[in-house]
Amino acid sequence: MTCERLDNIVSSHYSNKTTMNIQDRIVTLLSEIGKGLYEKEAELRLGLLAALAGESIILLGPPGVAKSMVARRLKEAFSDARSFEYLMSRFSTPDDIFGPVSISKLKVSDAYERVTQGYMPEADVVFLDEIWKAGPAIQNTLLTALNEKVFRNGDREMKLPLKLLVAASNELPAEGEGLEALWDRFLVRYVSEPVKDKGTFLSMILDTKEVQFSDRLKELQITSDEYAQWRKQIAEVEVDSTVQASILYIREQLKHVADKTGETAFSIYVSDRRWKKAVNLLRASAFVHGRKQTNPTDIAVLSYCLWNEPIEREVVREIVTKSVFAEVSRMHEQLQHEVDKALRNKRAMAALRASKELARTEDRNLILFDDFYYRLSTYNTGNTYIFASDFHRLPDMSERRSILGHLYNDQTDPKKERIRAFEKPGLKGVDFNDGRKVHLMRDREYLYIDGVRCELERYSAREMAAAKSASETVLEFKEHDYETTIEQIAQLLNGIIMNLGSNLFVTPEDRRYIQAMVNEYMKSVAQTRADISDLLYG
Repeated sequence: MTCERLDNIVSSHYSNKTTMNIQDRIVTLLSEIGKGLYEKEAELRLGLLAALAGESIILLGPPGVAKSMVARRLKEAFSDARSFEYLMSRFSTPDDIFGPVSISKLKVSDAYERVTQGYMPEADVVFLDEIWKAGPAIQNTLLTALNEKVFRNGDREMKLPLKLLVAASNELPAEGEGLEALWDRFLVRYVSEPVKDKGTFLSMILDTKEVQFSDRLKELQITSDEYAQWRKQIAEVEVDSTVQASILYIREQLKHVADKTGETAFSIYVSDRRWKKAVNLLRASAFVHGRKQTNPTDIAVLSYCLWNEPIEREVVREIVTKSVFAEVSRMHEQLQHEVDKALRNKRAMAALRASKELARTEDRNLILFDDFYYRLSTYNTGNTYIFASDFHRLPDMSERRSILGHLYNDQTDPKKERIRAFEKPGLKGVDFNDGRKVHLMRDREYLYIDGVRCELERYSAREMAAAKSASETVLEFKEHDYETTIEQIAQLLNGIIMNLGSNLFVTPEDRRYIQAMVNEYMKSVAQTRADISDLLYG
């Protein structure tokens, strides 16, 4: 697929940029400058986003994958833009990048001043290849240029017209060479690869057409005045509370990242400066999409801002993508918890009702505690409870057999002991290290634990009528509008999916990853719907 077919949105009827909204204009502009490029949509989009945010981008990848061409095309996004390109080597000097020292100024006025015309200080778009080969003198000047957008030329400061610096390399900066600060300045980091799709590859190698931009390119280009105005408007975009919460979530998750084995934890360091710049990138994304406020779909671009090593890319993408769906996930988890609890209660109530219908006449006056338990008044401290339905089905002593049970401390209230009885000796999932095994049986009045007779707490005859009414009230199932809630969650999920689908800065790689996560959410929502149906109508 070529950039010419960018999202299949090429609007031939757009002839006047004043009649276009910003998103349509950017889409059309990207389509125009992407002519003749293959599978470079992501580089162009992220590069232009970085430019609008006043940031820089580094393209990592082998030679011959059109990194320099991307930079040249991004220059075409701006009206009357000047460009500067340079291939670094270990022999490169500041003169090669920032211009030679003016001999005449040095002779006449003893001023150390560079001739900057045609060099980086006067360029709007800069492309520096093999960036890590730059020497310390070049690096220091670049840091100032990227941080402050100024160039100190002799005893005066030049305000740089720099809109975008595109750097390129086939490797990450080597450790111990003092390149960390420069690496940190490149906010957007993208791994540029050779063409993957076979059909696209064949189209590329067989293409002999010379690329020609249409006349409308000049109408689409961003002027310097527009660029300055847009930068002001981007700064005014609000970062909504949901996005703020997602940023805090991402920041916390990056502190405790597990490796593929899940055994070794490490942290991913992101400087405060990088976080601040990344938030401005979110503002720029919202602005391009015609919004005055960010939303969770803007967060997707953080996948290209927060990793330092290639090994961190996937885990960062996973964390960032999960944060996009954080609100959906929170609402769904809460609903599923409530539904699961209601299902357990419903089934427990049904079991209790069934057991009470089969219960002996002498069991009718037993006091029900916590909706489902009988209390043993003469065992230990009097805080031991047995599940009512379990007690009803215990074998009578006359049968000369017992049922295996589990006596354990209640996790929610350690002062209480619980007893569960089991039909069969094979008790999967029961941890007898927590508590102990007991053998249970009963007679007309008592429970027997390992042969020890225990009395259960009963109502007096006078209390029976009130207790019966109270018990029936307690056992009433409390309904909740679960169906409305699950539909709200489904609508929120669909809204995020639609917004992600139309977001210009969600790359094809992102979309594949997001789709896999969406599929899992869809399965979870479908399961919750089934559970709700079982709860309400089963």
